[in-house]
Amino acid sequence: MALLLAPTGGNPGEWANLLTQAMPELEIRIFPEIGDPSGIDVAAVARIPPGTLAKLPNLKLIVSLFAGQEVLLADKTMPPHVPIVRAGDPDGDIMMNECALLHVLRHHRLIPEYALAQARHEWKRLQVLRAHERKVGVMGLGPIGLGVAKALKDHGFEMAAWARRPRTVEGVTIYHGPEQLGDFLGRSEIVVNLLPLTPETRGILDQKAFAMMPRGSALVNLARGPHVVDADLIAALDEGRLAGATLDVFHQEPLPPESPLWAHPRITVIPHASRRHEAQDAVPIIVENLRRLRRGDPLIQLVDRVAGY
Repeated sequence: MALLLAPTGGNPGEWANLLTQAMPELEIRIFPEIGDPSGIDVAAVARIPPGTLAKLPNLKLIVSLFAGQEVLLADKTMPPHVPIVRAGDPDGDIMMNECALLHVLRHHRLIPEYALAQARHEWKRLQVLRAHERKVGVMGLGPIGLGVAKALKDHGFEMAAWARRPRTVEGVTIYHGPEQLGDFLGRSEIVVNLLPLTPETRGILDQKAFAMMPRGSALVNLARGPHVVDADLIAALDEGRLAGATLDVFHQEPLPPESPLWAHPRITVIPHASRRHEAQDAVPIIVENLRRLRRGDPLIQLVDRVAGY
């Protein structure tokens, strides 16, 4: 079995070494050194030039090394019969749990507001709430979103989540579908966005959505920049509808120096640094799927091409 490897983070040689240690019989080809295209059975890729996978006539499996699938699925030349699987941990991501908890706590304990007061040399004491008095909502219940919702619930926040379909999660109130989005936003004082980026979710956090949120609420966007309409976010902050926003992802990355997001006093900009995806995290999932492929067993972490995740 031969695998074409095109990771986005870390040393490709490290990925290849870990894969070889787990499956010594596996032949690794590191992109762009493809060799004979007909000999490649599996492609484990993050970002690869459109059309590349279509040139592999015997491809049997595509492993996506990105958490989101929008880049891979944008390549309309991809062979439609080849299954795609994710390489992320199906139990979530500890670093994302940490990042979400950190920034929810920042907004919960009003740290951005105190930073503004400090800049004005103003001694300003604000009301302190306990975690169970704060309503937090997570948008998206994939493996990462589910892990984040559970971590925030375990900290004591009153948790809700919004998903595409009905779900049951102990200790978390689930809203689902477009018809329940307003109810979800209306009860959520801090919203953590972890949705996949699809045509349906692009621009979902806009003026209409912000108007549904309680006055003085906050947004933490850890998913994708195009989920947010930047001009609408700035307007909601300037009007006082929202008290603050933490943004880890943007329409254009790196964020251009001229972007108004940099200088807005109620926006915290983080340079897409919420987690570090490493070979040691992904390789066990990749190897498990390679073994399942060889045995003819059902694959895990399958991507739904129609849904976009």
